[in-house]
Amino acid sequence: MNNKIKELILDKLSWDSYIPLSPGDMLYEISPKGEINEEDFWRVLYKMEESYDVGLTKKGKITRPSDVGIFKGIFSASTRGDFGFVVTDKGDFFIPPKLTQGALNGDEVAIKKIEMSSKFYGKGNEAEVIKVTKRSLESYIGTFKVLVHNGNRSIGTVIPDNDKIKLSVTVSFKHFNGASDGDKVVCKINSFPVNEFSGAKGEILEVLGKADSQEANYKAVLVENGIVTEFSDDVLNEADKVASEPLSSDGRADLRNETIFTIDGEDAKDLDDAISVKETEHGYILGVHIADVSHYVREGSKIDTEAINRGTSVYFTDKVVPMLPKALSNGICSLNGGVDRYALSAIITLDKCGNIIYTELKNSIINSKVRGVYSELNDIIENKENSKFYKKYAHILDDFNIMLELYEVLRSKGERKGAMELESDESKIILDENGHPVEIIKRERGITERLIEQFMLCANEAVANYLYSASIPCVYRVHDEPDTEKISSFALFARNLGVDASPLNAKNKITPMQLSKILENAKKTDHFSIVSSVLLRSLMKARYSSVPKAHFGLATDFYCHFTSPIRRYPDLTVHRIVKALLAGKIDEKSLDRYEKFASLSAELSSENELKATYAEREIDDLYKCVYMADRIGEEYDAIICSVTSFGFFAKTENLCDGLVPIEALGQGFYFDKDNLILQRGKTTFRLGQNVRVKVMESDVRLRRVTFSLIAYEEIDAPKIDMSKAQKTSAPRKRDTVRKGKKRDYAKKSVKKALVKSLRKKKRR
Repeated sequence: MNNKIKELILDKLSWDSYIPLSPGDMLYEISPKGEINEEDFWRVLYKMEESYDVGLTKKGKITRPSDVGIFKGIFSASTRGDFGFVVTDKGDFFIPPKLTQGALNGDEVAIKKIEMSSKFYGKGNEAEVIKVTKRSLESYIGTFKVLVHNGNRSIGTVIPDNDKIKLSVTVSFKHFNGASDGDKVVCKINSFPVNEFSGAKGEILEVLGKADSQEANYKAVLVENGIVTEFSDDVLNEADKVASEPLSSDGRADLRNETIFTIDGEDAKDLDDAISVKETEHGYILGVHIADVSHYVREGSKIDTEAINRGTSVYFTDKVVPMLPKALSNGICSLNGGVDRYALSAIITLDKCGNIIYTELKNSIINSKVRGVYSELNDIIENKENSKFYKKYAHILDDFNIMLELYEVLRSKGERKGAMELESDESKIILDENGHPVEIIKRERGITERLIEQFMLCANEAVANYLYSASIPCVYRVHDEPDTEKISSFALFARNLGVDASPLNAKNKITPMQLSKILENAKKTDHFSIVSSVLLRSLMKARYSSVPKAHFGLATDFYCHFTSPIRRYPDLTVHRIVKALLAGKIDEKSLDRYEKFASLSAELSSENELKATYAEREIDDLYKCVYMADRIGEEYDAIICSVTSFGFFAKTENLCDGLVPIEALGQGFYFDKDNLILQRGKTTFRLGQNVRVKVMESDVRLRRVTFSLIAYEEIDAPKIDMSKAQKTSAPRKRDTVRKGKKRDYAKKSVKKALVKSLRKKKRR
């Protein structure tokens, strides 16, 4: 009932015609017949006022919080920790130092506008935190330090790994939980600071190991992102049971005699897609046969609950954390060569230009004719009959050649539509038998990888259009149109690199075709990789949604994920809905249930995707830091991949990133965020510039590599607009060496201090 009262009050406040009401009048408005207990109403109103869900006028009338200058939003802390920003639906606000009220990064806060003039942030967008309404942090990961050594009266603290968490937590001896000085730990916060000057109290939940060890930092990434590596016995037992069920062709299209086969990486164990193709008089028939995972992962089962909570398989350097138990992911659901498997087949009829004419979805049973490997088929494409793998694939090569032909058709179609082919360098980390990184190489993509990608794109688009046309719920993969300001900045950046960005000169709205043309122009220069990377950062992030919407990057009206149900829950969701449709189980009564299921799946899958992506990136960074820690003092050729006000990041030939800090460059640099350059006089550093660096430090705990600059490519750069440029704040060094000349800044500093002292005496 209390939630209902709150909803009624908020609904009343949302009316455009609403005028402030006294509490008595509000009670009458939401309960004209007196069905709401007055005491319950006052209790709810008190809590809503306390949490700033409502505001009160000077006369005590109920109004919107924004009407009295109060807003709610999420606090984003600076890395310095003494100030921050709050994003609200009424704009962004700067929170000056000493007015954060102990808010931490990610907290939900109530703020009140204040009148002050900030030379950094202008007028009218400053506020103070008046209350932290919801804490985002219950625990965090950091390094344990013992502050007072005195037996059972010892006191410690945990220094957060995240530099945005500026929190001083006191841990008493009884809450050490076996932690020793220098351990990486998980710390639970028992009480938060109430203001800028008070501390917090906590306890150690788990000891992960020594803070600078590879093992402890690996565990930390898993804990921080909620990555669970083991399955419960109940889930494993259920998986073993359903995996042992006998197969039958009853009620399924029997495609076991068709030439169907898989193509995957050499080390792949969860093979969830197989392909077939036929050439017709009018075009092609492409068969994309996907493991029928939903047959085994039944709605409401223990496996299903576990799968939706995980959302995706997570692929680390040394292992895979699967979404499903191995009895399914590597066993009965994997389309291994030479064995019968259940599939959900999309049979797509295409014309000679690659346009989708008709899509048929069917339950099937297949038998893969060969376990194809990318590298082996790429070798056949290059060496033909002379390839050492030619004999293995001889019986499917006629079909494979038709696939190559269809691949070119689909690729050309994508170019005509303006679908963007964004390239990002991926690294492959080689480990020794002890799990220590010994080599890092660039992962190459050949024609066969691109062929499979095109076929999967085609199937995903076909299924999305199939469900949309039938007015059936779906989990769509959507990609919103980019922010015009970000794309304008990207275009300026591309021009400064000498890339023709004229396709964006038109005043019409931004299209994928325009951006694709810029990428094509970038391929004519040496800067394609960096231009593609910056464009990727300028675009919106793709996400899942139950609401049909276009995919900007692929230039498609509707798109979904259908082809990987072993490792992605959105694909499994789409399969379950498709199978219900094929079985005639979707009617007016069940439609609402499937719509809610699609909405829930989309929301949870988007969240889990972000966690998995971050965890995969963090583990890669960890291994790269361990690798570079063995190479302190070594020099590398590198390219500048990011420029900031505190220095620039450079990527080495083996795809390891490191920071060249601003203090290593010296005083006097200005940062131009529009052009993404650091400049002092004629010395300029920008994206894509070649540099020579030396490895100075590799901090495994923070997963950061620090470089020093040895040499750099001299370039011309646009003149900085000083009204927009930000001066960097590198600390002055006593000795700076540049072009062989040593400058002693110590004398200048002493002289400056002496003059200052004499001026003070003169004023006295």
